[in-house]
Amino acid sequence: MTNQTMREPHGSGRRTWAAVLVTLASSALCAGAPARAAEPAPYDARAAEVTVSGTHFVDGYGREVVLRGFNVSGETKLAENGGLPFASIEDARKSARALRELGGANSVRFLLSWAAAEPARGRVDEAYLARATAQLREFLAVGLRVYPDFHQDLFSRHIFDKDSWYSGDGAPRWVVQAGGYPRESCGICAHWGQNITQNQAVTKAMRDFWANRNGIQDAFLDTAQATMAYLAAHLDATELAQVAGFDPYNEPYAGQYASGEDGAAWEQGRLWPFYEKFRARMDAAGWRSKPALVEPNMFWNSNLSFMKQPGGLGGVGVLGPRYVFNTHFYDQARMSGFFNLTKAKDGEYAADFNAVRNRAAALNSPAIVSEFGHPLTGTSSDKAPSVLKGQYQALDSGLGGRAWWQNPAAAGPVVSATQWQWDIYSGRHHEAMNDNPNKIRTAGDAWNDEDLSAVRLDDAGTPVLRQDARLLDRLYPSAVAGHTLAFLYEDRSRDAGTATTWSRMPADMPESARLVGAELPYGVLVWRGGGGSGAPTELHLPAGFDPASTTVVSDLGTVTGPGTTGAIAVAPEPGGTRARRIVLSGAAEGLHFALVSAAPATAEQCAAVLRELGRWAAGAGLG
Repeated sequence: MTNQTMREPHGSGRRTWAAVLVTLASSALCAGAPARAAEPAPYDARAAEVTVSGTHFVDGYGREVVLRGFNVSGETKLAENGGLPFASIEDARKSARALRELGGANSVRFLLSWAAAEPARGRVDEAYLARATAQLREFLAVGLRVYPDFHQDLFSRHIFDKDSWYSGDGAPRWVVQAGGYPRESCGICAHWGQNITQNQAVTKAMRDFWANRNGIQDAFLDTAQATMAYLAAHLDATELAQVAGFDPYNEPYAGQYASGEDGAAWEQGRLWPFYEKFRARMDAAGWRSKPALVEPNMFWNSNLSFMKQPGGLGGVGVLGPRYVFNTHFYDQARMSGFFNLTKAKDGEYAADFNAVRNRAAALNSPAIVSEFGHPLTGTSSDKAPSVLKGQYQALDSGLGGRAWWQNPAAAGPVVSATQWQWDIYSGRHHEAMNDNPNKIRTAGDAWNDEDLSAVRLDDAGTPVLRQDARLLDRLYPSAVAGHTLAFLYEDRSRDAGTATTWSRMPADMPESARLVGAELPYGVLVWRGGGGSGAPTELHLPAGFDPASTTVVSDLGTVTGPGTTGAIAVAPEPGGTRARRIVLSGAAEGLHFALVSAAPATAEQCAAVLRELGRWAAGAGLG
């Protein structure tokens, strides 16, 4: 698909869109100032800050914050750029800007390599940290919040032989050499992930890490502390304010359980003590005000019953503001290519993501799903549009689209998340697998035959999306002054060229249904005002929404083509890119709602929709 096609926001809806414009040509639009170019957003340190309050991320104004974005980048798993996400500062800058403008992100999970940071025992490579920090800084420069992650999969690439079918990443060579592990073998494995439980070299190395054999866990903690101290010393105060925390360890697993031990017991006896040690290292490195984004046993929420294990940090007590419940979700059944051959349906992932919501609530913690996604090539790739739509739907709301309008009070909180992954080098790698010059990998992610990157570079070196922009660049409540009660976004993304609608207006809201139509995206936010800071509520506005024809219908006012001032306005996202946001100001205590549609409307339409929405909100049990 060409770049021009990917950037076209409305695809097969263009004829409908043109017909709407003709109809409206002689009609008065909703009241509002004419849309005009906005001035660059000034830097606001209070808005950039992220801390934890109960079950929510909050900014310096006390607004509820939703973090949305991508993992940057799986390139860190490879050796071709020395464990760095990018080959150059210029590529990092290009990727960061594209992530903001094409992906609609406000945050990134930024991958780091232990192997590159500590190539020899006790020697932290400050040259690597300097290059990583310089690349990370490019994401901060465009207004993104960042949380680093010392990434690992299958413990280490150095466990694997040069002629192996698989590879790993994480621990340095010296760690593997000290372990004296047997020759690695996965046996009969259809997917690289089976090494986690079947490859004895991998499982023994994981066991050794949690047991701190040869002091390797202590070495990791020393390097993590040195890395955080380096970042604290080399980022200025405004940059450091945008660092949202640290993910201590990717996808933790025991490797081998002790006799009588299960996943929950291992979490309490091994994993949680490690997190407490990591938390202490954060404090010592000057990160006391930032949370540790801690992951449970990676199999606690598998959607394959034979892989699911006890866990979810259920036995560690309330986390408090110094930790965040951080987990992953993949549809392993569909990714397998044979356990589930169907496409995802409306509301299918509600139970999976409500399990995340419920676990976080029990821990009195915000939830963040730091990895989710689906392969874009291979036997299950035809499921990707529906799977990703379903996963985003479930992050936005704990209800399917058919149920949301009938019972929005049960929607639950909007969940923060970072999709796997954002790798501009997709399909253009040159990776010697396991350092074997005879096994050069270039396709996809160049790692264990994965291909999940949402972006690539075209032949001109310009980042372009590999997935529907409607699906990735989404409306979401990035900052809510008060408390979010319910949120819905119907992205109208395409699956095999057809617009997919899972969230339909009720029959008793005909004017609202006529406004949103059948092709263009729309969203609804209901919130309770409060907090007293005077800061507005904000929603990220996707690039597919032309500000000149975007309609907002709210108890705060109605407008098509919001201007740059007033109760309903369009403003640039921080960071100097072309990304934009809807700003809703002046909401006092009490119930508020806003419908945001990509379609223009007449004043009469807006008035009718406002009446319908008002009746609906009053009778929806939102309190």
